[in-house]
Amino acid sequence: MTRDKSIKLVEATIKGLQEKKAIDIVTINLTKIENTLCKYFVICNGTSNTHVDALTDSVIETVVKTCDDKPIHVEGKGNSLWVLIDYADVIVHIFQKDQRNLYQLEDLWIDAEATNINEH
Repeated sequence: MTRDKSIKLVEATIKGLQEKKAIDIVTINLTKIENTLCKYFVICNGTSNTHVDALTDSVIETVVKTCDDKPIHVEGKGNSLWVLIDYADVIVHIFQKDQRNLYQLEDLWIDAEATNINEH
């Protein structure tokens, strides 16, 4: 996946999250960090199992429409406390707030460039 395609995928992911009112969307650019699994993380949280499911579905649908791309893997949709959507170079993490606070992914990548996405 090229850098431009990765950025388009991040943008489509953010659009899908914003359409369903995701909370505290953050992107983490890992392109300057060695030995990472992907180029970008997109992290947000929802308010309930139903909200996390809706956010997950919205991301997948928006990315298919915008980028004609499907996830390699989706994990966690069964309990919807933390859903991971894997697009290879972009990995999306959709948490419930307590889970996000517990795992603190943003703190694990403190050397990477993090961007808070303003909500519309």
